[in-house]
Amino acid sequence: MQNITKFLVGFMLAFFVQFNYAQDVKNSEEISQLQEQKTTVQNEEKAQLKEAVEAINNRLDAKEISQEEATELKRAAAEKHALNIENRLTIIDNQIALLGRNESVSKDSDMYGDGIVIMIGKDKDSDAYDMGGIYIGPKTKKKPTVYDRRTSSDFVFAIGFNNAIIEGQSLNDSPYKLGGSGFVELGWAWKTRVFENSNAVRFKYGLSVQWNKLDIKDNLYFAEDNGVVTLEEFPLNVNKSKFRTTNLVIPMHFEFGPSKKIEGDDYFRYSTYKKFKFGIGGYGGIVLQSLQKLKYNENGNSQKDKFKDYNTNNFVYGVSSYVSWGNVGIYAKYDLSTMFKNQAIDQNNISLGLRFDMD
Repeated sequence: MQNITKFLVGFMLAFFVQFNYAQDVKNSEEISQLQEQKTTVQNEEKAQLKEAVEAINNRLDAKEISQEEATELKRAAAEKHALNIENRLTIIDNQIALLGRNESVSKDSDMYGDGIVIMIGKDKDSDAYDMGGIYIGPKTKKKPTVYDRRTSSDFVFAIGFNNAIIEGQSLNDSPYKLGGSGFVELGWAWKTRVFENSNAVRFKYGLSVQWNKLDIKDNLYFAEDNGVVTLEEFPLNVNKSKFRTTNLVIPMHFEFGPSKKIEGDDYFRYSTYKKFKFGIGGYGGIVLQSLQKLKYNENGNSQKDKFKDYNTNNFVYGVSSYVSWGNVGIYAKYDLSTMFKNQAIDQNNISLGLRFDMD
């Protein structure tokens, strides 16, 4: 029993000695890495200062600012990055001191270690004008700010009323219900400034999915005979008669309107927040699916029928326009392509609603 006890005591002592030695080695390695990181910090801040000075010189050469303004901007940039170096080195020195005094240090004290940070509202290093943004990324320094970003992107959502222009017939006589017929559009768009030194004109382009729905009234439905599509009366009483097309399109618009120029030490941006916008252009794409739904009663039983891929045109194209204030506007689109390949009377889809550009 005594031999076993001696063995266990010896084993525990050896374990703790080895553990402490390993911890000392680990701390020594981390301190060495932090010492190297101090050099990295200085090089990073110097490189960013160099970029800032180059950007200021470019503005001076373009005669956007005077020599006095350029000198003041350079002085402010130098002071900023000098303070950055001082603060960041202080953080690293504090970490080194912690490691030197303690066997282990919680990762919570690692101000520049690995990990993910979530910021609601971007700071000046990631476009100060966009305070509605969300940054999700590493705690280490983000990518350097781009001085002039000519292209931006946004999410597009539109919803509203849908109908059809029928040859020789006014909208007042439309066979489609106003309230039940609607459209929805979801997409992603990019916006590029056309001119170098002005944001008065932007080219907006992207990719969208459009759903156009028609609620057919007067007990009518689309019937196809020898490839020709016509509106016919259904032989039974119809509770619902709806027709929907799903399109994948590429919208393209020229956008006009004022904007506000936001300038920082090492960047500038144009903001159209709460500004008037007018866009005009068009779209083109393919018809992904056409679908007719019928709901009716037969012999006292409720019946539902679905008919897919009518003789619709494979391609869709048209013109569109919007007038917006900030992110919300009125949106109209009109298909120059007819709904069906062969139809007794030409019909062209038309939509009017609200558009939201979430930039």
